[in-house]
Amino acid sequence: MIPPNFTRRIPEGEDRERLVCNDCGYIAYENPKIVVGSVVSDEGRILLCRRAIEPRRGYWTLPAGYMEMGETTEEGARREAWEEARARLAFDGILAIYSIARIGQVQIIYRARLAEPGYSPGPESLDVRFFAWGDIPWDDLAFPSVRWALRAWAEGETAIAGNPPRDPRGMDGL
Repeated sequence: MIPPNFTRRIPEGEDRERLVCNDCGYIAYENPKIVVGSVVSDEGRILLCRRAIEPRRGYWTLPAGYMEMGETTEEGARREAWEEARARLAFDGILAIYSIARIGQVQIIYRARLAEPGYSPGPESLDVRFFAWGDIPWDDLAFPSVRWALRAWAEGETAIAGNPPRDPRGMDGL
């Protein structure tokens, strides 16, 4: 939705359309959102959360979500793990960075483990559990990037993984 008194046009000195205030010329830049999350492993099993919220309610995902202002990426990933899985995490580095142009997201996914025992569904999850690799509900994963991150984790990527070569801009949907 375009705010009142704004039009979408190419401002002078720019190379793409922007939302511009017709009165004062203010440019309202639209930028991608940053999502942070984790592949949490324990003895070869992976923690997944069954979503209690849209989009994709009822589907399984990693503990992940949008960063908040004033957070580092690590703080955001820790908060999301607490909100979704009531889990306290320790990080072992960045696993992957995904660019998903079709929905304006950059996703930063960490390798993680439980920092202390215990987990349970938070307010954004219907269920939370660890899955052995062969038991992961592949047909019920919420988003393509969940599949990408799980495969990067399984392949033991030593470099930070990125978008699959067949989808470099993250344009494939479900």
